[in-house]
Amino acid sequence: MKSSRPAPPTPPADAIQPLRQSLSTPDGKSRYVRRLFATIADRYDFITVALSYGQDRRWKRRLVALALPVAGRRALDLATGTGDIAYSLASSGARVVGLDITPRMIELAIGKKSEHAGSCSFVVGDMLTLPFPDRSFDLVTTGYGLRNVPNLAGAVDEIARVLAPGGFALSLDFNRPANGLVRGAYLLYLTLAGSGLGWLLHGDPDTYRYIPASIRQYPGAEAVGRLMEARGFTDILNLPVLGGLMAIHRARRSG
Repeated sequence: MKSSRPAPPTPPADAIQPLRQSLSTPDGKSRYVRRLFATIADRYDFITVALSYGQDRRWKRRLVALALPVAGRRALDLATGTGDIAYSLASSGARVVGLDITPRMIELAIGKKSEHAGSCSFVVGDMLTLPFPDRSFDLVTTGYGLRNVPNLAGAVDEIARVLAPGGFALSLDFNRPANGLVRGAYLLYLTLAGSGLGWLLHGDPDTYRYIPASIRQYPGAEAVGRLMEARGFTDILNLPVLGGLMAIHRARRSG
């Protein structure tokens, strides 16, 4: 039987202009991101696998290996989503708290507890106002978190505040390639793939166009490393992933 559902439209060149306007101010980005992740929470695990061609879990395992989690170490996973990194840290014996701004994400993460071992709890909270005392953690991790905050420097400051001296911060995220041709092809792929998935999963091609729009505003891995250094971190490692289209950062909190 022939489907009566219309084909997804090809996005015009200015299709994401309204989205760019929404992301142009910290308040606008904050409101947009909150709405977006509330919308996609139940599809989040699927979309991270689909857009990464199944590589997302491998990248997260690499981040956890670099974190060197050991029994008893206090760890905080920011923008925890449905808890992949948090549970992986906990499986090594770390005492983990996963934090996310989206209540539905936290519900889904808690729902996975029976599938995992280790000490892991979850809270709803904002990366810019972490509900923890100074020097509360030995590790702070985040997957796809720094690119989504409306105030990147403020988020790095909060991470530094809750880390104990000598503790490590680690981040996995999309990168913003410096080469203009590579960047253009990368963003075009994410726009087209995101449009198709948004239409199929939500009936709205704009849903996942946020990813390339956010990358356009993101300073890139090297600039994030410099920001971390300016905010009191040392021994900064910028590890390219997927030929530099993604990146993992690891940095130590100075004493």
